Amino acid sequence: YAVKTTKDILETGKPVFGICLGHQLLAEACGISTYKMHHGHRGLNHPIKNLLTGKSEITSQNHGFNITREDTEQNSDVEITHVHLNDNTVAGIRLKNKPAFSVQYHPESSPGPHDSRYLFDDFISLINKN
Repeated sequence: YAVKTTKDILETGKPVFGICLGHQLLAEACGISTYKMHHGHRGLNHPIKNLLTGKSEITSQNHGFNITREDTEQNSDVEITHVHLNDNTVAGIRLKNKPAFSVQYHPESSPGPHDSRYLFDDFISLINKN
């Protein structure tokens, strides 16, 4: 039901910001599959590269599943925005045709790194535009 609910929300045109499981749900709503990782990403100090800015972020993570890179690259409506620098997994996406984006890590975590707090400003900008 969660994937269908995500699709329904996307159809409204309202902004969506997926975090961790929300990242996977957004991907699945766009036809991108997920897979169980051999070793999940757990804890602090996971390096992420923002492909839009070229900057690296130190993040907190806690997940054992990820979205499939091949499916993501084949979907013309989805852009990869972030990659995990340790294993090159997809750590962020945005939709080209909807006000929606997501990350596989926890930008809201505290205590911990605050490198990714700008994502909430990005989401508020989407809300204000839409």
